[in-house]
Amino acid sequence: MPPKKRPQPKAKKVKLSKRAEWQQILKEVDKDEVPVSVLQYIKVNLEDGTIVDINIQELLAEGYSPEEVQSRLNERLSSLDEYIVDVDFFIDIDATAAIVQNVTNILLKNL
Repeated sequence: MPPKKRPQPKAKKVKLSKRAEWQQILKEVDKDEVPVSVLQYIKVNLEDGTIVDINIQELLAEGYSPEEVQSRLNERLSSLDEYIVDVDFFIDIDATAAIVQNVTNILLKNL
């Protein structure tokens, strides 16, 4: 008589929080352009090892419009262009998720 097979345990799904889900989605998206309104800050790494942090949310909180922030940012990056090794953009996941969720809701409301 052959031995009885033991039942295989069911695979468990990992339950991600909404925030973790959005983090995963945003990691997988190519980001050629990012609206200033969803940026938290930018880290500019220079050839000599200097790191320049630009706090976007702070500039917006001080009353600068997104267009003014973008203009100032472009000027600053242009002035440092020959010394820049790379630039890291840090986005506000909650703000991005809210924008995308609102647009998704609008697009899907008639389905």
